[in-house]
This record gives sequence, C-alpha cells and structure tokens, in this order.
Amino acid sequence: MPAQAPAAARSAYHSPKIEGDERIRHALNRFTFGPRPGDLEAVRAQGLDLWFDQQLHPTAIDQSELNARLAQYPATQLSSEELLYRMPSNAVIRQALAGKVPVPEQGALHAVYENQMFRVAEKKQEKQNDVPASKSDRASAPAMDASAAMTTDNAAAKLLDSLDADAEDTRPANAMAAAPAPSGMEPSRIAALLALPPEQRIIRLSTMQPVEFDEFFKSLRGPQRASLTAGLSPEMKETVGALENPQRTVAEELIAQRLTRDIYSNAQLQEVMTDFWFNHFNVYLRKNEAMPYYLVSYERDAIRPHALGKFEDLLEATAHSPAMLLYLDNAESIGPQSRAAERARMNMARDASNPKKAQEGLNENYARELMELHTLGVNGGYTQADVIQVAHILTGWTVDRPQRGGGFVFNPNRHEPGTKKALGKKFKENGEGEGRDLLHFLATRPATAQFVSRKLAVRFVSDDPPESLVERMSKSYLSSGGDIAAVLKTMFHSPEFWSTAVYRAKVKTPLEYVVSAAQASNADITNLRPLANALREMGMPLYGAIPPTGYKWEASDWISTEALVKRMNFALSLAANRLPGITTAWPSKDSEPVATPNPQSEESRLESTLIAGAVSDSTRSAVLEQFAAQNTSGQAAQPPPRAQSMPVSENRPPVPAAVEKQDQLLAGLLLGSPEFQRR
Repeated sequence: MPAQAPAAARSAYHSPKIEGDERIRHALNRFTFGPRPGDLEAVRAQGLDLWFDQQLHPTAIDQSELNARLAQYPATQLSSEELLYRMPSNAVIRQALAGKVPVPEQGALHAVYENQMFRVAEKKQEKQNDVPASKSDRASAPAMDASAAMTTDNAAAKLLDSLDADAEDTRPANAMAAAPAPSGMEPSRIAALLALPPEQRIIRLSTMQPVEFDEFFKSLRGPQRASLTAGLSPEMKETVGALENPQRTVAEELIAQRLTRDIYSNAQLQEVMTDFWFNHFNVYLRKNEAMPYYLVSYERDAIRPHALGKFEDLLEATAHSPAMLLYLDNAESIGPQSRAAERARMNMARDASNPKKAQEGLNENYARELMELHTLGVNGGYTQADVIQVAHILTGWTVDRPQRGGGFVFNPNRHEPGTKKALGKKFKENGEGEGRDLLHFLATRPATAQFVSRKLAVRFVSDDPPESLVERMSKSYLSSGGDIAAVLKTMFHSPEFWSTAVYRAKVKTPLEYVVSAAQASNADITNLRPLANALREMGMPLYGAIPPTGYKWEASDWISTEALVKRMNFALSLAANRLPGITTAWPSKDSEPVATPNPQSEESRLESTLIAGAVSDSTRSAVLEQFAAQNTSGQAAQPPPRAQSMPVSENRPPVPAAVEKQDQLLAGLLLGSPEFQRR
C-alpha cells in the first residue's frame, strides 16, 4: 500500500459569531453608553439574555442613586408654565414691564423679576441710544410700575418665597431706581456675605439692588463662586442662578440632568433610546426664548416614557408637544379657508398697510418633516401635494400662550374645513381627530416600519446594516403594532447583530465618547459643565442640532484629525483630574498587589479596566511610546492641576504620587485610543 502524503495542516476555526465575554462587551457597548467597572462581571453572573430583558423594562430597575443625583435639579420636575413663572424668560419680563404679567410683591421671586426687568430695560435703553450705558446711567434705569406688582398664589412663587419666610423684605416695588453703582464691591463686603449662613445668604442676595447684585457677581472669582453656593440646598442654588440669569439656569439644569442620566442611570438602554428618539424627533434648544422651558417637558414627558413603548404613542406625544409645534412652526399654521384666514383677509382689506396679516397662512414645515424624517422617510412615496394636504389636516394644532408656557390646544378657527386626501387616503372633516387618524395611518405604514428599523440598525449594528436584518426588524414592527421593544428584541436575537464583522465597527459620537469615558473611569461628578463644554468643542452640544435632521450616527460625520485631537485632549484632562468638579478613579482588578509598578504593568492593569476588550499590539506600543516621550520631555512629571488622589483598591497598597501621575497619563492615552473610540 503506497504511503499517504501527510495531511495539510488545518487552519484554526474561527466562529463568525462573537462568543464568550466579547459577547457581553459587545452588548454593553451597543445597548449602554459604555461599560462601567464591574459591569462585565455583573452581566456574566446574571446572564446576558436576562440582563437585556431587564433593560427593556426600565421601571423595574433600581434607580435610587440616580434619583439622589437628579434631586440637584428641581427645575426639571416643573411644568413649562411653572418654569416660565419661576425663572422668567426675557419675553415674560418684557410683558411684565408692559404690565401684562403680574410681578410677585416680595421675596426671592420678586428679586428675580426685578433684576431681569432692570437688565431688559437697560438693554433696551442701550439699543435706543446705540451706545453702551455708563454705570451712572444704569442706576437711573426706568423703574417698574408698582401697579404691575400683584399678589399671586402660584405654587412656584411660594416655593421660592419660602426661602425668606422668616424675613421681611423691605425693598420697595420700585427699587430699580437704585443708588449710583459702586465701582467695584469691596473684598470685605464680599467676604462678609459669603460667611453668612445659607438662608441669610439667599436673603442678602434677594434684597440687593439690581446694580449692586450685578457688581457683586462681576467681582466674584472662581473659588468665591464655589463659596457662594456652598451648603445651599438645590432650591437655594436654583434661586441664586435665577437671580443672575434664569434662562441660562434652565438650560444648564436641562443639560446637567441629561448627562447625569446618561452617566449614572442603571436603565442604560432607556437613556440610549431617549438619545436616539430625541435625535429622531429633534428640536433645537435656541429656536426661541421659550424653547429651553418646553424642552424640559418634551424630553421628560414625550420622549423618555415612550422610548421603549409603541412608536405610535411616541409619535402622538411629539406631535402634541408645544416644543415640536413651535420648532417646526405648525403652531402658526392657518388653513387657507378657515375662519381665522377669512378674518385675516377682512382685516387686510380694511388695513392694507398691515404686513403681519398678509404673512399669516398655511405652514408646511411640520407636515413635510413628519413624513420625511419622522415616519415614511425621504423615499416613502409621498408628493408635494401630500405635504399640502397633511398640512391642511394639522391646521389648528397650536400652543396656548406660548410665551407663558401654555400647552397644546386645538383651535377650530384655524383648522382647514372639508375632507382631505393624502397618501391615497381620505380624511373626513373631524377637527383634531383628523390629525390623530393621520398619525395612526403614518405609524402603521410599511414604509415607516422600514425607515425606523433601518435607523435603529444604523444606531446599534453598523453604518451600513444588512438588508436581511432591516427586513426582519420591519416585520417585527408591523406584527407587533410598532412595539419598539419587540423590534429591539428581534435585532438582539439576530445573527447579524452578533457577527464578528460588526464588533467594534461603530465609531462613538462625541456624546457616546464623553459619557463612556466618564463611566469607564468611574468618575465622581459634581459639576457637569466641563462635559457639556467638551461636547460643544467636539461639535455635538446637547440639544444643539439646528436642522430637524438632528445629528448623524455614521462615522464619517465624526472622524477627522481635528476631532481626534480634541478627543485626546479631553481624555488626558479627564484622567488627570484637570476638569473642575470631576474626579476619576480606576481600582485594580489584580488579586495581588504590584510590588514595583512600571509603565508596562500599569498599562496592562488600566487596559483591562478601561477598555472593553484588549487593545491591539500597535495601540499598546503607541501608548507606551507616547508615555515615554511625555516623560522624557518632562511633561509627565508636572503635577496636573486640581489633581486628587484616587481611591485605594482593597487589593493594592497606597499609590505613590509618581505612580498616580503615571497612571493618569497612561489612562488618558488609553481613553484616546482607537479601541476606546469604537463601540
């Protein structure tokens, strides 16, 4: 028998599916903003399927730690109307100056109005004079009409006024006619105010004349600002913010609570989906003066509660939201044959010189975006004639007293009468019911199922998702009545989601990058402003997408040399505790302490802690080379500003200062690595 040739060596078998711990890391990277220390072990112990099912039911998840942090932002629990009364916009203040809005007679809320009325009147005077007003001019700014100050039973006013319940406010209602402004507040006076107990501090600020108050704040330095709010309750801190700038305070609290949720929520999938749907139904923060106030309710009441529910409920909630109706101008839309349009034509005939009446009419903005961006998609089969008919159906969907924070209202006088035909379907005249029928029709279209499923697949799987996956998700959408959780389940159990081809194939958006870095570094955060500033630097400010298309999820929108440099600078600052109010810490996972830490051993330890999976050999070499270069140049030896000692792990001895600086630099380089920037 002839000798057989030796068998060819068989190549190692590689599964096309992600397996083992990589499977958990992949799920954590896609369904959360990023793994936190201990998440891998926790999911492994619980079981991945059970963990995912739990994420689909956020109301059953313990959120006690998150709720304690959210208590720092009480304004985000108020209605739009309460917010605009308690922290008045410039539009409200202009109405107060005109005597159209009641002004509280006393207390902190009175001071909030008084300060803002002074500033608005001052700016108006400067505009009229076309030159900056001098300090002496400011002191003689027009006094507010005492008749405008009226008693109110508003609950928000009582909440603020309770801060000085035991003190009598002796300022007259026309205190804006103040004494000449000081050239600068004396340090001794500043120190005396900062030394007051919290309640007395608030009372003192509330009884300052507007000019004195502004001079006081201009004289404060960084540490003094921290001292000003030290020991204050969240409501008191809010009062200080409102006295200085109420509109900015609302926007800052809105952004801070969002970042707090993204970083600390245990219901991570709900927050990821809130981000997804807010972007899908985008509304721009600076559309008008009332928008920050409406966005609080928009995200809290329209988006988050429905993020994992029925798409039709989400569509209804956004369509009825004042934020959406104002952003896409449907609140101004008037049917061409409506009673309001007829009156406008009569008024125009009587007064042809009034341009405002001539400009009012049908607005197609929301109708177009409702089909193109919210439901059917750009290729969804609608025409310009359909846009006009949908706009007719939605006439009368408006906002009650938008400058005062009013809610949705249907105005039959603005509604276009008669039967409409859109997308091949007739909609009989039925007032607001026409719009509801339209939303149901759009939510149940196959084109909507395809469009929504594809966007979800792009967000969670890849920039160019497989058609087989999109088709499977679309069928799940239609068979479940648009159940978002069911669609996500289909995706989770699909082989395409677990393919090795999509592992780390998604590039993080700036929001995902910043939040995941804070999570991976186990950051304790008492000041969210540095993170909000970082997002602005990276081109993705929260609530800052101007067009209704929102931000993009694809890598091409976020990858450039400049963008990568900004990410690396942020990572190094975060790791070195250079961001005020943010302290990072990454405890060791080693069971034995490292006797003599060196760059290689510390890089290995930090890599296993910070990166969801190992980095490549080339990345590891680059990190160590960069670390050596920094040490050689002497940069690593410089103490980082605001550096604080990291908590000591149970398994490690106290970390020497030199090793701590070494760890900070290595951690920053790893957070800036290509592997960390991918999901």
